[in-house]
Amino acid sequence: MLKLSKLTDYAVVALVRLGQKEGVTTSPVLSRSTGIPEPTVAKVLKILATQGVVISQRGARGGYRLAAPLEEISIATVIQAIDGPISLTTCVDGGDCDARSTCGLGEQWDVVNSAIRNALSTITLADMKNHTVTDRLETMSAPSMFIPREATA
Repeated sequence: MLKLSKLTDYAVVALVRLGQKEGVTTSPVLSRSTGIPEPTVAKVLKILATQGVVISQRGARGGYRLAAPLEEISIATVIQAIDGPISLTTCVDGGDCDARSTCGLGEQWDVVNSAIRNALSTITLADMKNHTVTDRLETMSAPSMFIPREATA
């Protein structure tokens, strides 16, 4: 099963909320408005700051702000900032695999992984905020398997 970490989920929630606020916001304020424990918000924001997704400001009026508008930050960017490269299997993108010589499916997984990475790259935090993920996926030229069944009925 492909599953994102809780930190990535929290990062998306925190970033969307941060994008709704003007100026600089502190981790305790984000914690109160999201319901995510403050130490977790602080940890997520620190990681996102090192990856350039948010900008930290020190001092009495310090806190965090987005490095770019919600429309310019993709879900893929957030996943990669928190969890690292998007890889469905160990053999994706030339990764180390013990069964590469006998399996023969490595290149096929590259195609699948690329499709998922591309789909995640087209969905932005603004789509998450505005509940337009389905709309975004419907405009993709990728196969309709990326559109939830209830959206096609």
